[in-house]
Amino acid sequence: MVHSQVTQTTAFLEQTVEKVGNYLNETTLQSLLNENKEGDPAYFERLVSNLRRMFVFCEEGLDACKVVLNGDKFRKGAAEKALYWVYHQCVAEFYSPRHDGWYEDSRSAYTGKNAIKFTSDAPESIKVLIASLENSFQEIREELEYYETDYKTKMIQSK
Repeated sequence: MVHSQVTQTTAFLEQTVEKVGNYLNETTLQSLLNENKEGDPAYFERLVSNLRRMFVFCEEGLDACKVVLNGDKFRKGAAEKALYWVYHQCVAEFYSPRHDGWYEDSRSAYTGKNAIKFTSDAPESIKVLIASLENSFQEIREELEYYETDYKTKMIQSK
């Protein structure tokens, strides 16, 4: 089961890194301002900073998952540690970014709408990007929720 979770997480991270990386490589602050002429440049910088941070975490998680999968022997402990890290860094950064450019509206589960809400008027391209990532982040969060407490409990018990 852990092996399949690492495989699923690797595929998720590959897609996320590709989407966010392409967006960051093609987007400038000026292009965001051109998209939304009334927008706040400082807010747009925070949004891009959030995306960069999430991108780096996802790249690091992807590297960790690939190391686990490409090893001579599958190491369950290393796999669980990698999945725990992905849950607490990548997923947490998506739902609760450092610079508060967006947040998760917990009531959205009842409305069927997107859970991510922006704290200010965001450029349409960022809204589209976040919306395109939201379902896969929700799926991986549900898949890895187990590691929120179980891995930490195992580490405490092993000491």
